[in-house]
Amino acid sequence: MKHLVFLICVLVATFDAAADFRAAIAVRTVTPDPLLPVIGGIGAARPVTRKEGELTVRALVFEDGTNRVAIVSSDFLGFPAALGNKARAAVPGIPAENILIGATHTHSAPDCYGFPDGKGGTSAEPKYLELVCRRMAEAINEAVQGLQPAQLKVATDKAKGKIAFNYYAEQLYDPRCNVIQALNASGQPIATLVNYAIHPEVLGNDVGICSPDLIGPLCDEIAAKGGGTGIFMNSAQGGMVTADNRLDHGGDARTWNECRRIGTLLANEALRIVQSAPVQPAPKLFCAARPLMLPVDSPGMRELLKQMPGYDPSAGNNLITQLNVVNLGTAQILTIPGEALPNIGYYLKRKMHGQHNLLFGLTNDAFGYILTKEDFDSFERYAYITRTSLGERTGEILIEQALKFVDDCPRPEALTKPN
Repeated sequence: MKHLVFLICVLVATFDAAADFRAAIAVRTVTPDPLLPVIGGIGAARPVTRKEGELTVRALVFEDGTNRVAIVSSDFLGFPAALGNKARAAVPGIPAENILIGATHTHSAPDCYGFPDGKGGTSAEPKYLELVCRRMAEAINEAVQGLQPAQLKVATDKAKGKIAFNYYAEQLYDPRCNVIQALNASGQPIATLVNYAIHPEVLGNDVGICSPDLIGPLCDEIAAKGGGTGIFMNSAQGGMVTADNRLDHGGDARTWNECRRIGTLLANEALRIVQSAPVQPAPKLFCAARPLMLPVDSPGMRELLKQMPGYDPSAGNNLITQLNVVNLGTAQILTIPGEALPNIGYYLKRKMHGQHNLLFGLTNDAFGYILTKEDFDSFERYAYITRTSLGERTGEILIEQALKFVDDCPRPEALTKPN
């Protein structure tokens, strides 16, 4: 009888511990109606005539006791902090610094930066951006209200098949796909987060289409295959890790069908990778934020930033952004405010402390390409990414400050008793 009582107590304690960890996800559509011009980089937006798929904002919220963290994905080239802070201010249930807002980096969505249009104005539409911020806050708040007891699966492996390549040097990219899957109390997926380095530019901004590009089909396939709601966070895809839409006879397949092929393939690879991962019934959650100051050494970028909404002249020739470190079960997540080159991504992951190390690129801000000083302006191939970076010190500062931040944080828990 004593043994039975002891077993019941253990089971009750295990359930209570698991119940402390909760998760939920919510989605809002943000496709403009009527359609707006789209951007694929610095410069004026280009007109569109139709849409393929829907632009969305997706909010995945985790809770462990009194700790809450929101991971937000938006179907834009980038989502500046000036906009993100508007959404954060409308979310009372999560500390603002615990809301991580990233961009998928689709090259077929309206301008969120306010790039000069060459006519004395900008490419951004303020009313539309207000709508996006409002719907983003709605998604986060809905996820908070829908939090339910959850478990976790985390896995990392190479994604196989024709998905991505480095346009500058074919093999210089990270083929690893990180997957985080939240499960409900019955073991059914609530959400599947895919973290992978890729430019979603199958279509690009010059074919007259508004689209989430390959990210839309990726999320659709995850849902169709029973993975819950899909959400994508980009990684270190700078210089120039792009979708592998090359045709055998030369040229590129810049079609919605090719977006479907690549997005569906990546989704199925992510589900394969996470399928056999051990369940973490009571994962621990930790989140910290720290400011990062980056000098703007590039004269061209300095002048561009002065023309964009949200520019703060009091900062001088510097930008201040936010880094986050999140421990989620056996995973450790580090945010990057731009497009880090793959060598930086590999190095950061190697120095982080999780069993699974994830980089959320273009998160909290997106300040162009991030190179090491050794790569900066070193090759003719790097002329464009050099020109669209803050300067040669950016990579070194990011690496030093990010790894110091990681070392100052507690380490993620080790998974010792798989379920």
